[in-house]
Amino acid sequence: MAAHEAVPEPGEYPDPATADHVTYNPSLAELRELSASDEVTTEYGSPSYVSEHRSRSADATANAVDDEFGEADYDVFARGVEWVEDPDNDVVCVDRVVGRHPETSHVCRLFLPAEYGRIALSWAKLLEPARGRPPDFVTVQLPDATDDPRIRVHPDRGVTTVLGSDYTGEAKKSFLRLFMHRAKRRGGLGLHAGSKRVTLADGDDTRDVGQLFLGLSGTGKSTLTSHGLWLDEPEGVEMIQDDVCALLPSGTVAGSEGGGLYVKTIGLDAAEQPELHRAVTDESAVLENVAVDDDGTVRFDEPRYGRNARATVRRDRLESSADGIDLDRVDQVFFITRNPLMPPIARLSDEQAAIAFMLGESVETSAGDPSRVGEPIRVVGTNPFIVGSEGEEGNRFRDLIADLDIECYVINTGAVGTDDPIDVGVEETVAVLEGAARNRIEWERDDDLGLTVPSAVPGIEVDRFAVADRVDEFEAARDALRDDRREYLDRFDGLDDEIRDAMY
Repeated sequence: MAAHEAVPEPGEYPDPATADHVTYNPSLAELRELSASDEVTTEYGSPSYVSEHRSRSADATANAVDDEFGEADYDVFARGVEWVEDPDNDVVCVDRVVGRHPETSHVCRLFLPAEYGRIALSWAKLLEPARGRPPDFVTVQLPDATDDPRIRVHPDRGVTTVLGSDYTGEAKKSFLRLFMHRAKRRGGLGLHAGSKRVTLADGDDTRDVGQLFLGLSGTGKSTLTSHGLWLDEPEGVEMIQDDVCALLPSGTVAGSEGGGLYVKTIGLDAAEQPELHRAVTDESAVLENVAVDDDGTVRFDEPRYGRNARATVRRDRLESSADGIDLDRVDQVFFITRNPLMPPIARLSDEQAAIAFMLGESVETSAGDPSRVGEPIRVVGTNPFIVGSEGEEGNRFRDLIADLDIECYVINTGAVGTDDPIDVGVEETVAVLEGAARNRIEWERDDDLGLTVPSAVPGIEVDRFAVADRVDEFEAARDALRDDRREYLDRFDGLDDEIRDAMY
């Protein structure tokens, strides 16, 4: 028997409904009770936990499509199956559904030790009950199986085994990774993106603008997705999804998480983010690696357990959250960068948008590699969970936005310039987002940057953000950046030449 044939399909794992040693679909209260000894109860009545691993173990993760698997890799799956089958183990199994759209809805089944019920508690609040459907995806997470984490993914089988990590994000992303992969197999594209609907006055009526925001965790994606743009009724904003979506050939953006959001909490301020602060301080939230004193006092500004402190919050605790998780149509896509050689906003051609997708320029955050926080980083699609050819992902993105006539932009939420930098503040970012949604930005070609940039934006003095004026020896810096970008794109086999030739 070939090694891959030994990896079971999701339906071939032990049936949790008939195994006496498995606690199947316990209530949220029961899951919380399983980890009572690890809980510190906050001043809000919510549970708070501290994990040993505080970010994803990206370097320890491999999948059977992109990586050459040997006997040791398939043994990871075998260990997961053996552990679930062993009647001496105290196993918890929880089923949930990722997505609601008929083309992208999948049942997810998580097995883990009962003593780590806190992982299942947080994860279960992100998704919705499965209601008896058989599993499409299975993850076995065994935090104590090994000292050094090993995460193995078999995308075609739909199974993941996590050894040696107790981080909730490993469970969450194990299923979202497969959700995105299956969307691509259907002709769409999974995106590490937030989605929102902006409703604007249009004469005596209103019109909706669907927006997507692509950015790495911790770079402002959640903040921009949920920001209300300071609009007043009948205008307003609805947050659709916070983290992972799937752009389908029909133009629909299918959501993934119908129950909650897994948000960063470091620096959370009640004055600046009142709605999110209310959700995080609700008793329904689950806190992970947040600074909480023995008496329950919560200190969001203190990185006591690192800067990747998180909270799972319920969607129904967010007033701006829409009832649905699917966006009927997307009109605009925004790439979030913090590159000082980029203006606050630039409008992109289809090929330039594909370049922005491939470059995925951002800065490293605590959710990725805590040892490199703040360093420049490039991640295709700002999506560390791509399975398969990254060059083909860029081609697919270009084709979809062209076919669907989607406007694409890159926005800089950091600082413009290197020698006389100027910060792009919240006011400026809201102004460019509102201006784009209302189609009130005046554009011009900037030959120095090779981009279409604003000549006028309501509420902003755009001349203050001229890149060339804030970089000494601008041309040399620009040319060096272009050369570096070209060298980076050359590593991706299969990327269309039309995309490479549109370099900015």
